[in-house]
Amino acid sequence: MKTDFLVIGSGIAGLTYALKVAQEFPQKNITILTKTQSDETNTKYAQGGIAGVTDFDHDSFEKHIKDTLISGDGLCNEHVVEIVVKEGVQRINELIEWGAQFDREPDGDYKLGKEGGHSENRILHHKDVTGKEMERALLEAIRRAGNIKLINHCFVLDIITQHHLGYLVTKSTPDIECYGVYVLNLTTKKIEKISASITLLASGGNGQVYRSTTNPAIATGDGVAMVYRAKGRIENMEFIQFHPTALYEAGVRGQSFLITEAVRGDGGILRNAAGEAFMERYDERKDLAPRDIVARAIDNEMKINGTEFVYLDCRHMDQEKFLEHFPNIYAKCKSIGIDVGKDMIPVSPAAHYSCGGVKTDEWARTSIKNLYAAGECASTGLHGANRLASNSLLEAMVFAHRAYKDSIALISNISKEHRQAVIPDWNAEGTTAPKEMILITQSLKEMKLLMSDYVGIVRNNERLSALIVGWIFFTKKRKHCTKSWKFHHNCVNCET
Repeated sequence: MKTDFLVIGSGIAGLTYALKVAQEFPQKNITILTKTQSDETNTKYAQGGIAGVTDFDHDSFEKHIKDTLISGDGLCNEHVVEIVVKEGVQRINELIEWGAQFDREPDGDYKLGKEGGHSENRILHHKDVTGKEMERALLEAIRRAGNIKLINHCFVLDIITQHHLGYLVTKSTPDIECYGVYVLNLTTKKIEKISASITLLASGGNGQVYRSTTNPAIATGDGVAMVYRAKGRIENMEFIQFHPTALYEAGVRGQSFLITEAVRGDGGILRNAAGEAFMERYDERKDLAPRDIVARAIDNEMKINGTEFVYLDCRHMDQEKFLEHFPNIYAKCKSIGIDVGKDMIPVSPAAHYSCGGVKTDEWARTSIKNLYAAGECASTGLHGANRLASNSLLEAMVFAHRAYKDSIALISNISKEHRQAVIPDWNAEGTTAPKEMILITQSLKEMKLLMSDYVGIVRNNERLSALIVGWIFFTKKRKHCTKSWKFHHNCVNCET
């Protein structure tokens, strides 16, 4: 298969880029690949909203920029922060033109929420399912376009570079080029190749590397891994943001239900096992401190009290307004026997967002030619060490737009040799199919356990060193032994 523009991922970054390119080039082909259904993305699960300066009577670009820099702990790229904040308002207006509906006051003005780290109310939202509403509007616009092909159930395996054409490619190789991708068609079970003049990587995050995450099952970091294998540049992968308030459900692993920060913005109070409001001991902003501070505070309270969760107290809040703003959260809590008007909500931190990823410049260009990256898989410099709440959807739209603008100039300069390159079929020589899938699923469980226990919210040298030792056992010795690496000492099977 050949296409002019290839988009990997159907979240807000991928859809925004595809829609703009399709409108600019109605005679060219745009193909979107997604692992499952087209709406199953991290975007869909974004509850809180999208941050943008729309009320200039009380807010300003300078305030939003300052809040972002403070939240990023001094590691943001200030130029990129300014770009995103100032251009973001235009992108929000475009989204509204495409049909996204945000909540309004009776007088018609937008309802603006406030979340942790923000000095003003600037969060536009659609109840507590903002991401889902944005995804809906974009998918409807995509389906109206005549030159976009959206293919579900396709798992992208590798970015095609000169390596696949028989050339030696290393991290020092200049001008590595992307020619397209190899993809596993989950319907036919066949591995196919797709050639593309320009490729946008919008593959999302990697939350599923942890035992507990707010991310859906598809968030397995495939895009970043592909660029790493292709000798592209990635950065800041250690900056994993843990959302402070995921709903705690005993025995539930995998995707945790998110309790949006907007609940605390509307007055929710965090309390420990003794019922004490503890955030004032950690930060003067109390429950609306940036996420990293709140997550570490909750982690500390759980360790002090020997509990697996703290409480989010919403009992004092106007219940009619709570139901209006957070109907999804209300229904979820009710389904497990929690009446938010009478009961406190048990919450604990969960892996939420990757602030690092594929390194890009201010036009979403990666270190690999003809390959752009946008959304959570990209490291643009906006977030620094910790993302400011509701900046992610904004960043995705801004950099999708910038990738589109740069693509306009690039598409006409794609060489004839690049377009006509002969791509070999997928080579599976030397690989074997597992006889028992349990070997893979068990390895996955152990990886999640290791990451959660050793590379969680608070890290230290001792735990990281122990992880390295354990991982060496796990990856190097396990194939000789039927036992878990934890019980590997004095093993008769491999004499360890």
